Amino acid sequence: MKYAVIAISGSQFKIEENQKLTVSNLNLKEGDKSVCDQVLLVANDDKIEVGAPTVKGAKVEFQVLKNYQGEKVKTFRYKAKSKYRKTRGFRPQLTDIQIIKITQ
Repeated sequence: MKYAVIAISGSQFKIEENQKLTVSNLNLKEGDKSVCDQVLLVANDDKIEVGAPTVKGAKVEFQVLKNYQGEKVKTFRYKAKSKYRKTRGFRPQLTDIQIIKITQ
């Protein structure tokens, strides 16, 4: 089984080929193909290669499937005994990608 750990959009993900993944907004158009060179670990059956901090020569190709807004996230703050309450919310910008190929 071939898998990798990549850093994309400020987060780390364990990925496999042909996997669909939701990440924070990448500012790429739908249908665009791109390459991520922030590969932290590559495992191919019994051989595991760990980067320091990244694996040299390793790349992950992916394609953008969809850009959209996620569900609303509500936040709430309050201070006890002072009647201070504040509610805020936001909708995160998300991107769905599909992993095409992991190269080592």
